[in-house]
Amino acid sequence: MKKEYRIKKNEEFQQIFKRGKSFANRQLVIYYVKKPGQLHFRVGLSVGKKIGNAVTRNRIKRYLRTSFQELEDEVKHEYDYVVIARQPAKVMNGKEIKKSLVHLIHKEQLFKK
Repeated sequence: MKKEYRIKKNEEFQQIFKRGKSFANRQLVIYYVKKPGQLHFRVGLSVGKKIGNAVTRNRIKRYLRTSFQELEDEVKHEYDYVVIARQPAKVMNGKEIKKSLVHLIHKEQLFKK
């Protein structure tokens, strides 16, 4: 995923948490806020230390980034997203994480029609 598509700054995370809407399933929580005029969506990922060691956390983030890359053409572009991994995500593989992410995005109608 290109760097301009990532959210890195703490202020941006906090703004999305305050102004955005959230939705969750057992594995993931997604916050999203609409940014009119934005050409491409941006994604911030958060995997807490309670999930596991650095290897586990980085693997989950890699799976999430890959999932967003694969869904790039289908997800609405005028949004910023923050995805937070929950405890069950640490035993999931890439396909399962993508399925969970697709479920959340579909539920919140964030796919292009």
